[in-house]
Amino acid sequence: MYKQDELSALRQQVARKAQLEIRVEQLRAQRRELARKAEDLKAAQQEEQADVDRLEGRSLAAFFYAFTGKMEEKLDEERREAYAARVKYDAAARELSAVEGDLARDEAELRRLSGCEAAYRQALEGKAAALRAAGDPAAGEITHLEEEMAAAEREHKELQEAIEAGYSAQDWADRILEQLNSAENWAIWDMMGGDLIADLAKHDRLDQAQEMVEQLQVELRRFKTELTDVSIDAEMQVKLDGFLRFADYFFDGLFADWAVMDHIENSQKQVSQTRQQVEEVLASLESRRDAVERHYNALAQKREEQIFAAEPAKD
Repeated sequence: MYKQDELSALRQQVARKAQLEIRVEQLRAQRRELARKAEDLKAAQQEEQADVDRLEGRSLAAFFYAFTGKMEEKLDEERREAYAARVKYDAAARELSAVEGDLARDEAELRRLSGCEAAYRQALEGKAAALRAAGDPAAGEITHLEEEMAAAEREHKELQEAIEAGYSAQDWADRILEQLNSAENWAIWDMMGGDLIADLAKHDRLDQAQEMVEQLQVELRRFKTELTDVSIDAEMQVKLDGFLRFADYFFDGLFADWAVMDHIENSQKQVSQTRQQVEEVLASLESRRDAVERHYNALAQKREEQIFAAEPAKD
């Protein structure tokens, strides 16, 4: 059986936990920055102190300044610089220590609040069940909100499935373009006097591209199944006809090479256009998905408020 005062206390804990999570994230970022700063200042302080130690010892620099009569002047300068470096380092170390203390306290409080969201959700659902059992007027509005949330959840799932299918198609388009670009490079070499290796490599890339096109068409059909109101032209062909391949291998004529190059370029354009279409549809889908997420969250928040604020009729 729920109790309103316990529900209110749990809600406050959830709000406090959310606040602490933000603070902890900020404090961790501050700690990383201050740790780097303190490390740099410590290195600088050690370097300045090393300069003082060299002058106070039997170093070549000490001998030089003693010989020129400027030892005390130089030593005072180095001591001032070492002191300033130590002051900066000590200040940074104290600041780092303060941040670490704040972070430790907030992390400890976060650990104590672990599980408060689940407890609040359980208490909230307990109150919702009590409202329904009592036939409270608020129960009808809660049920209506739950139905809207379920519809939004279904739409989100459908959009996400379409988005995943679209990204799969986009990935295959990228693979095809990679093969076509490689074929284009081999074709250029072939036209500049390449040997049989260039021919074989070029056509191998085209064969691989054609196999990938077949898979891309499968992915696009899946994508289009989710998007019956969107038209995507996926009728692409990459393979060469028999005459061009025969001429390219055995006559190795410039005309045939140019025909192959032209075919590659046309295929690149077709694949790029299809990829662009998929990308545009994906942008629209992701925008719709984000809107559905916001709508779902708003409904969930409204449902929570309805349950929390409801006052069951007393017997």
